[in-house]
Amino acid sequence: MTSTEEIGEKVISSSESEKNNLYSYLQRDDFTSEKYKIEVRGLPKFYGIGEFKRFLGDKLELNFCKVKPPRKGSGWLYVCLRNEEDRKRAISLLHGSSWKGGKLTAHAAAPAPDPFIKRKLEKEEAANKKLKTDNDDEQISLEDRVKNTTVPLWNMPYDEQLEFKQKEMKAVLIKLGQQMLKENKNLNDWLNIQKSKHNGLPCELQSILSADVKEGYRNKCEFTIGKNTEGKKTIGFRLSSYAAGSTAVGPIDDLIHIPELMKSAVKLLQEFIHSSELDVFNPVDHSGNWRQLTARTTRLNHLMLIIGVHPQDLSSDDLNKLKDGLREFFENGRGKEANVTSLYFQILDRKTGKTDDNCALEHLSGAQFIEEILLGMTFRISPQAFFQVNTLGAEILFKAAIDLVEPNEDTALLDVCCGTGTIGLAFSKHCGEVLGLEMIPEAIKDARENAIKNGVKNCEFFAGKAEDILSPVIHRSTKPSLVAVVDPPRAGLHQRALLALRKAKNLNRLVYISCDPKAAIKNLVDLARANSKHYSGEPLVPVKAVPVDMFPFTRHCELIIYLERQTKTETN
Repeated sequence: MTSTEEIGEKVISSSESEKNNLYSYLQRDDFTSEKYKIEVRGLPKFYGIGEFKRFLGDKLELNFCKVKPPRKGSGWLYVCLRNEEDRKRAISLLHGSSWKGGKLTAHAAAPAPDPFIKRKLEKEEAANKKLKTDNDDEQISLEDRVKNTTVPLWNMPYDEQLEFKQKEMKAVLIKLGQQMLKENKNLNDWLNIQKSKHNGLPCELQSILSADVKEGYRNKCEFTIGKNTEGKKTIGFRLSSYAAGSTAVGPIDDLIHIPELMKSAVKLLQEFIHSSELDVFNPVDHSGNWRQLTARTTRLNHLMLIIGVHPQDLSSDDLNKLKDGLREFFENGRGKEANVTSLYFQILDRKTGKTDDNCALEHLSGAQFIEEILLGMTFRISPQAFFQVNTLGAEILFKAAIDLVEPNEDTALLDVCCGTGTIGLAFSKHCGEVLGLEMIPEAIKDARENAIKNGVKNCEFFAGKAEDILSPVIHRSTKPSLVAVVDPPRAGLHQRALLALRKAKNLNRLVYISCDPKAAIKNLVDLARANSKHYSGEPLVPVKAVPVDMFPFTRHCELIIYLERQTKTETN
């Protein structure tokens, strides 16, 4: 059997220098899922990645970290394990085993080359081809390159942006109708009637809505701390992706969607980093310390900064000295001009850039929270809590959702993925009760405090994954009419949570709010599937859709889809 070390020796025996070695990342101490990868073949033509993961974890009890299918229907995929022992065990259990009528084979797989180094070598070997690297696009200014990456519609008149997004949402609904019919033939007659009413769409598509303020609307940004094309320390956004051969960071000065308060704070922190002896994080060799800045602002001019660093080999004394320096800079030094109201320090994992579980987010200065005003209510926002990134746009969004539902005293609102409780509290004055669910405990604390702060007494909030606590929370409802509002992450709602919503007998209406409508199609199709043992409960089908432009100058658009329970009489 080929071990990780043997694979590493084979691929590293290249004449390339260590700097350009496609596989030198395997020699670093930090974990990479490529080190312990296996290739599994013999899979059936049609299967779900989720059910294969359950086969690996629940039945075989394998300690895997990732499943990577190369393409749909390929009949094979990669499984990444945690260490060499886990990889050997996985091969022994999978090789020769049967799953869904197929006989599986499993072998150690060679790691993939570093995409950054690979692209760099491609450029050197094929100089005549146009590749998107740091030195390309010489005729395009650095400022425009940043704008093209972050706000690609920056030079399009706003009315044309709205027209473009309206057409995009229409295309999404057309595809949704096609997928619904493919998975539920019982909807054929109903869909034909709907299409005749709504110009070929499965439901009514209303005109796109937007807030009056189009510039400086983002109240939260996650900036990269890196180096620009000239090698200077910079806080901003990446000009391209690592896989595209770029690690350069561009400035934010000319970005139309970032508020001036945030820009000023970024520039001042950049001064501090320039004077620091610590280097910025290098994504190629994972050296360096400064990596990330999260900034949050509010209409009350509150400003929260969360400064993320990699400790590398810094001692506790070194880290304490760094934190003291940051505190002094923003309280009494040049950084005082930024008027930071809440300052945090964050230790990041060297490989993933995520928060180190062994080191909590540390509050350095100012208040522990910031506050925002939305629909006349005050909301407390903690560092890791979700809050809509466009406050004025969120007001438009929530009003549209309330208008669709038309709640009353007999309505119980189930606020799924409730964050700091904004949607539920916005609904609270229009309905009998609100039950909110959120997986981030800090956000639930914020939601409960927000209810108290605003004198709202008909809301309860529960911490936990929606798929784990949805069913018991539904049973707490005391009102005859239950309406769900789902505002999930970009990836969509977990399958078990979706099935619980389908199964709830007194839930006949649902509002699905999506920041990525194309990705939401899968959830919406599953809600519309025919009643079965797996998909218990009659289908929930779209009735109305309302686009809301929450992200001017970008291609993103929020879409509210209002669904109602489809009865057997209506489908036949």
